[in-house]
Amino acid sequence: MAAFLYRLGRFAFRHRYFVALLWISLLTLGGIAASQAPASGPTTFAMPGTESQRAYDLIDERFGGRKADGATAQVVFKAPEGRKITDPDMRKVVESTVDELASGSEVAQVADQFKAKAVSANQLAAYAQVTYKVSSAELSDHSREDLSGAMAEASRSGMTVEAGGAVQNETKGSHAAEATGLAIAAVVLLLTLGSLLAAGLPLVTALIGVAIGVCSITALASTLELDSTTSVLAMMPGLAVGIDYALFIVSCYRSELADGRRREDAAGRSLGTAGSTVIFAGLTVVIALAGLAVVNIPLLTKMGVAAAGTVVLAVLVALTLVPALLGVAGSRIKAPRQRKKSVHTAGAEDGGTTAAAPNMGSRWAAFVIRRPVSVLIVGVVALCALAVPAASLKLGMPDGGSQPESSTQRKAYDLISENFGPGFNGPLLAIADAKDSDNPKQAVREVSAALKGIDGVSTVGPARFNEAGDTAMITVIPETRPGSSETESVVHAIRAEGGDVMDEHGGRLMVSGTTAMNIDVSQKLNDALLPYLALVVGLAFLFLVLVFRSLAVPLKAALGFLLSVAASLGAVVAVFQWGWFSSLLGVTDPGPVMSMMPIFMVGIVFGLAMDYEVFLVTRIREAYTGGRTAREAIITGFRHSARVVTAAALIMTAVFAGFMGSDEQMVKTIGFGLAAAVFIDAFIVRMTLVPAVLALMGDKAWWLPLRLDAAHPRVDIEGDDRHDEEEDEELAAVLPGTHT
Repeated sequence: MAAFLYRLGRFAFRHRYFVALLWISLLTLGGIAASQAPASGPTTFAMPGTESQRAYDLIDERFGGRKADGATAQVVFKAPEGRKITDPDMRKVVESTVDELASGSEVAQVADQFKAKAVSANQLAAYAQVTYKVSSAELSDHSREDLSGAMAEASRSGMTVEAGGAVQNETKGSHAAEATGLAIAAVVLLLTLGSLLAAGLPLVTALIGVAIGVCSITALASTLELDSTTSVLAMMPGLAVGIDYALFIVSCYRSELADGRRREDAAGRSLGTAGSTVIFAGLTVVIALAGLAVVNIPLLTKMGVAAAGTVVLAVLVALTLVPALLGVAGSRIKAPRQRKKSVHTAGAEDGGTTAAAPNMGSRWAAFVIRRPVSVLIVGVVALCALAVPAASLKLGMPDGGSQPESSTQRKAYDLISENFGPGFNGPLLAIADAKDSDNPKQAVREVSAALKGIDGVSTVGPARFNEAGDTAMITVIPETRPGSSETESVVHAIRAEGGDVMDEHGGRLMVSGTTAMNIDVSQKLNDALLPYLALVVGLAFLFLVLVFRSLAVPLKAALGFLLSVAASLGAVVAVFQWGWFSSLLGVTDPGPVMSMMPIFMVGIVFGLAMDYEVFLVTRIREAYTGGRTAREAIITGFRHSARVVTAAALIMTAVFAGFMGSDEQMVKTIGFGLAAAVFIDAFIVRMTLVPAVLALMGDKAWWLPLRLDAAHPRVDIEGDDRHDEEEDEELAAVLPGTHT
């Protein structure tokens, strides 16, 4: 492979303008296709295999085309200070607003709060439940504007009017987080590469790859039923690996220049070594993202495949466009300056020679391998301590209480909680299927009575039958907030006790609604986490065996990743579930961790972690196969790789941490989790535990059984062996006793 990539690098360098024009043409075509593509249609959030989805399907079938997942809005009215919502003038305003809302073309029903008894016991507040004929994704801007206009008109009376639910126009967040992350990335690249032009090249190529990927997703959004979230998910890993891969190749190119290579040859050799790393690292990312299909959530599968496609583009850009732009830049990208100083080398009679000064990576590796046991114990104990909170991880989906305090959704949520009870923010919908029952109405009466006796149930509404009279919908209000573990227990109790009653009558009971759907989503994602981990770690283990021709190194990589995931989840639980440092980090409402966060973190961070593992250990193996001892190879590998891996990890940590400034609790959680995971994995696992374990194992780290070695395909990833006198002299400086 290294030989092929060497030729590819020279070809791209030599035909630099042709390659650059090809990528610019692809970007242009992608932009044109995206601009002319039809707007994406509604995205169906199906949850195959869950009870809540089966209940939705039954409603669609039995209730005359009623859309089970139709959008809803809870419009809350609170009387001014000293007034009551039941005062004649206040009541008139509320009824007028309800009539106006009911006239909307997409509105299916608006419950009269005075008839539905949706007035608080203190008569200070009331709420109207607005049900639409279409889902939130399909709801038109006109309907959203009608809702906002009606609320604004009602608020002129002096009462407070807020709306909960998912029908409000989402606040278009600024791109300040992304811009801040890119600015930090530019600074780190500049400090790492020491050249404005060299630092700008990884940013430009990463943005080109991401732009082509996002344009492709936009162009196919209508055909494949993709939503805007797909582009965001694809952008995050695409930008991350795009910068990392280009940084690896540019850094290797400048090292080759420092060794006196001609520029074209340096481009070929950098691609022959770093390019091989990019390919195998990219494969692990693609495996992790495409592996989201095991969760069996169609929308999540599409997101994973789209993100994997963007990563493939990042790999192709790194292998072709980066060497082409290196050719375009020519002599303006220079070799790094070599710091020289006098160091005493073993056996030197003159007392010292002028050699390359050991860099920070060499000194750190030498420190670790002199005391590997102590470093390993401290590192593992620290990771285990961080992982302790993960044992109490509770997953859930965000509700109105996680919205920014300034949003109308959060204000409506708080008003309902204060005046009615937190459970009114997440009503449950029990579906009694009595089609096979001898007496459907009796069955429904008995199940309603049973539901009223369940602990944690606040209110059970009257049953609403379909036209055939064989299926009923029953609204159940829990006592606790939608995202709490108590509400989850209520859902399970309804399904168990209500199900037993319906079984006696030959029917069945299912629980649905947004709250129940969120609980089912959380459970499904929780159940899928371990199989997903097994899939990505197992396949990556096989790839790493192929790359390193070793069993111990891939096993170490997988175990290290599991440690870093556990520690990162522990940090997330401590902050967002337990509330540690919550005020410092702007966490206003600690509670269950968003259910999609762990599996997203595993997918994205696994790919980035394997990037650092492959890039770092490849250089160590390269030195080992080139004749270095096991301990010398570690120092040599860190000499070449530590600076780049450190820079890449700092860039990604900063980019992800930038999202912690968001007002959205969900975005804040993902940003914190990804930043913590990258930092822990890069600096504690890869940069500390890896050299300690390799030093303890010595030559055994590279052992492979003879039979497996004979059947193992030969993958030329290191390319030509490297060995030079400056490295000999540096090793003598940082590792006494080395013979040169």
